[in-house]
Amino acid sequence: MRLLRPLVATFALAMAPMAAQAQEESAAVNTSRMLWEQLTGYITAAAEEMPESKYSYAPTKEVRSFGQLIGHVAGAQYLICAAAMGEPAGAEDDIEKSRTAKADLVTALKASTEYCARAYQQTDKAAQQTTKLFGQQQTRLYALTLNATHNAEHYGNLVTYLRINGMVPPSSRRQ
Repeated sequence: MRLLRPLVATFALAMAPMAAQAQEESAAVNTSRMLWEQLTGYITAAAEEMPESKYSYAPTKEVRSFGQLIGHVAGAQYLICAAAMGEPAGAEDDIEKSRTAKADLVTALKASTEYCARAYQQTDKAAQQTTKLFGQQQTRLYALTLNATHNAEHYGNLVTYLRINGMVPPSSRRQ
């Protein structure tokens, strides 16, 4: 056991620079991932907490309902994260148009989030590869950042819907 401790300590010291280098290599992706995780967590909490009876709520007939927004975010995550991984994607509005029940929409949102989590695990070097997104050549990092900002855009919609319905949004609660 006495011989093992110095060996473990030496191994840990030797590995520290490699761990630091790996973090540096993924700094941009990690920054995008942290923003995406926070926003997606808020969206998921809102989706779980909104009563099913309010999933059809829309402030005006010209905008998506709460449930349609959840379906839209889920579909967009699949589309954008597929581009970020260089994989083929389905239609963005498949989920929004095919599901209306709260349980189905929450399940779809969580599944799209699990799918996207894979995209956010790539290195910055991999994220510099190009991909086609909305007919344009972009980097995979662009796609990851777009996904996070798209979620932020629609979380803003959801906050309004929650407030109109007397609910406090997840991001406004004391931690």
